[in-house]
Amino acid sequence: MNTVISPPAVPQRRRLLAAVAATAGLAGTGLAWWHHQPGPVLADAEEALWRLRLDSPTGSPLEMQAFRGRPVLLNFWATWCPPCVEELPLIDRFFKDHAANGWQVVGLAVDQLPAVQGFLQKTPVSFPVGMAGLGGTELGRSLGNLTGGLPFTVVLGASGAVLHRKMGKLSAADLQVWAALK
Repeated sequence: MNTVISPPAVPQRRRLLAAVAATAGLAGTGLAWWHHQPGPVLADAEEALWRLRLDSPTGSPLEMQAFRGRPVLLNFWATWCPPCVEELPLIDRFFKDHAANGWQVVGLAVDQLPAVQGFLQKTPVSFPVGMAGLGGTELGRSLGNLTGGLPFTVVLGASGAVLHRKMGKLSAADLQVWAALK
């Protein structure tokens, strides 16, 4: 006697396809999460950061050493980076709200001087900005930004040590958590 094998019922097929899609989605989410996690801070990167001397968009010097001993939110950004531009008002509000508590914010522009000058004329910020240029990418890498992506934010404690880092656009919740750090 011949046995006829019938195709799986439609509901079984749908469940199988849903399971495959869910597995692929979880794998993609995990890969994206891993890709956006900062790497290790290289040896001596913190000390090199505190020795850093950059020009501001106005040409005056910006010395990181001047901020040592205070908690610092260091934001790597560029005018051509939409999430960077979107988060700057939020970062500026953080600075205005927390400067009296000792917080300092420093923006490091990984960009060209004319673009930053034009941008800051239209959208001024209250915190100092340093012109990191393409060298800012290497500085970011030494602080754990292995992909060189922007925006990248580093929170330094009053001790000068890196307390937290984030790849990607900041949220109000990120800043609220960091405000409690020192």
